[in-house]
Amino acid sequence: MKPETLNFFDKVYEVAKQIPFGRVTSYGAIATYLGAARSARMVGYAMNGSSGKDVPAHRVVNRKGLLTGKQHFDGTNLMQQLLESEGIKVIDNQIQDFEEVFWNPTEEL
Repeated sequence: MKPETLNFFDKVYEVAKQIPFGRVTSYGAIATYLGAARSARMVGYAMNGSSGKDVPAHRVVNRKGLLTGKQHFDGTNLMQQLLESEGIKVIDNQIQDFEEVFWNPTEEL
């Protein structure tokens, strides 16, 4: 599908699919990359609707590295478990060394 024919959610999914294993990004970073800097919440809605689309939604967190979307994953700690399986350390829903594992699509893509 050509990028110009994708809706906003599809564009979000295309960016999220490029987040490398063991890295995370934020809702706002994806929104900014897509030219919609004030649409972080819409990116969150897209992540909520990404089930079954092969999107690594667990790699998208808030701007402070908090697992704010964890309630949308099955099980109580699935988001954290997925991140930890990629080597990301999480304590009290907070990614540790956030700056080191942060992936900025504006700089990387």
